[in-house]
Amino acid sequence: MITAAKYFKEKFGHKMYKAAISLDVTCPNRDGKVGKGGCAFCSAGGSGEFASSCVLPVREQIDDAIARLSRKVPSDTGYIAYFQSFTSTYCDPEYLRISLNEAMDHPKVEALSVATRPDCLPEEILDVLEEAAGRMPLYVELGLQTCDDVIADSFGRGYKTHVYDEAVAALRSRGINVITHIIFGLPGEDKDMMLRSVKHAVEQGTDGLKFTCLYILKNTRYEKLYEDGQIEVLDQQEYFDIVEEALKNVPEDTVIHRLTGDGPKSLLIAPMWTADKRQVINYINRRFKNLI
Repeated sequence: MITAAKYFKEKFGHKMYKAAISLDVTCPNRDGKVGKGGCAFCSAGGSGEFASSCVLPVREQIDDAIARLSRKVPSDTGYIAYFQSFTSTYCDPEYLRISLNEAMDHPKVEALSVATRPDCLPEEILDVLEEAAGRMPLYVELGLQTCDDVIADSFGRGYKTHVYDEAVAALRSRGINVITHIIFGLPGEDKDMMLRSVKHAVEQGTDGLKFTCLYILKNTRYEKLYEDGQIEVLDQQEYFDIVEEALKNVPEDTVIHRLTGDGPKSLLIAPMWTADKRQVINYINRRFKNLI
């Protein structure tokens, strides 16, 4: 495996940071097309709490994100325009084209990353993504979370795993880099099931992986289940034990973009160890010092 830091340094010649962007979009399992309320773990902000408001122009959102980051990153940093909130391809193709072009025209943006669902990649959208990838490095991030359809149905994912498989194939056939999101600790999954999801994503040809533990956030369907004692969360060692096993199933040329994430502190209910980002980073550096 290769870390994202090493991959980006080799590809761009310097560190890369993400400037989070919100588009005026929702998700098909929020607006009633396949469901309502979103996935059981997803916040009202569609996992985009660190992005600016979608009412702002894309260029202004990028400027705001860079201004926030510039206080703590090197001056020679490069930026990835990260379309993060909700489902960024669940929109009119021309709206996506205009938004991507606006991001690519920003003088400090060197790459694009688009977070979406595998069931929101019709041909017209794929055409737009392929067009953008011809101008600038493009990464499409797919929320698989698990390859087990029973577990996926339980949290309301709204599509079957074969749809993910087809999306990976379609994106890669157009030369687009794919990053797959996987959650460890979903209710009903044991370690073998979690590892199976990693293996499945690798077998389908994902170029990169993002791991995270299950968060319990305020105002989600999982909040009540957690409070009622129906859901447990992983402690730090349990979680990273699974990560360590998962990495053994990852080929050397697969990029690991994230070993874990951190939810917004204002919404986080559990696990609270994830709120101490400095401690988590130090733990990762100690435990995985031979890998990162």
